[in-house]
Amino acid sequence: MVVFPGCKINLGLRILNKRNDGYHNLETIFYPVPFTDALEIISSSNSEPIIFSNSGLAVDGDSKDNICMKAYWLLKKDFPQLPSITMHLHKCIPMGAGLGGGSADAAFSLRLLNQLFHLQISTEKLIDYAAQLGSDCAFFILNKPCLATGRGEILHPIALNLSGYTLALVNPGIHVNTGAAFAALKLHKLDGESSQVASLTAIMQQPISSWKHTLINDFEEPVSQNWPVIKEIKEKLYSMGAVFAAMSGSGSTVFGLFDQQLPGDKTDIFPFFTRFIQL
Repeated sequence: MVVFPGCKINLGLRILNKRNDGYHNLETIFYPVPFTDALEIISSSNSEPIIFSNSGLAVDGDSKDNICMKAYWLLKKDFPQLPSITMHLHKCIPMGAGLGGGSADAAFSLRLLNQLFHLQISTEKLIDYAAQLGSDCAFFILNKPCLATGRGEILHPIALNLSGYTLALVNPGIHVNTGAAFAALKLHKLDGESSQVASLTAIMQQPISSWKHTLINDFEEPVSQNWPVIKEIKEKLYSMGAVFAAMSGSGSTVFGLFDQQLPGDKTDIFPFFTRFIQL
C-alpha cells in the first residue's frame, strides 16, 4: 500500500518560554500543503523485521535511524504481532527545510501500519505515538489546519481555508541548526496561555493582506541576520504580488501566498528549489 505524506507551513510561530524538559512552549498555526513524498509498506516474508530503502532526495545518516523505521519499532513494542515489512520512501520534500517532511513521513508510517494491519489504534493514541517521535509529527496524524501549542503536539483544529490561493515554496538549500536558532531568540513572556492562543486565532480572522503586519515567525529575524538570502526571497515574493510571505518553521524555506494566477513560466524565477502549488 502506498500513501503520500505531505508537508506544512507555519502561519506565525511564537516561541514563548523554555520548559524544564529542555523543550520550548510555542504557538503556531500548522497548515497542510499538498506537496508530498511517497511511502510504501508491504508485508514481507523476510527474516528481518523491517527492510527499508529510499530514493529521490538523498537522506543523510544511517537508514537504521530513519524516522519511519523508528515509527515501526515504536508500534512493535506495543503490538508484537506486527509482521515483517518492506518499506520504501521516495523523498521529494527537502529535509531540514522547515516544512516538516520527515515528521509527515513518520506520522504517515504510523497511520499506514495502523490501517494495513488492523491495529485499531485511536486517533488520540496515534497522536500520542507521533509526539514521541517529534514535536511536529502529531500534526500530520490530523493533517488539517490546527493551532498548535505546548511543544507543537497540543492541537486545536481551526476553520481556515486557503483554497484558491497559489503557494510558492522557495528553499535556498541552507540547513539551519535548530538549536542555534533557538539560542538566538528573544523569548516572549507568557501572560496566560489562553490570551496568547486567542491573539493568534484572532489574526486568522483578519484579511490575509493584513497578516504582513501582524503574523510573525520569531525565528525569521535571527535566521535572516545570518542568511540575508531569506529576507531577499521574501522581498522578491512580495514584489511578485504575494499577499503574505514568511519563513516556515526554523527555516530555511520561505513561502508566499498569491491570490491571483501567476503569469508565464515560473521555473527560473529563483535559482533555488522552487515549487508553485495550487491550494
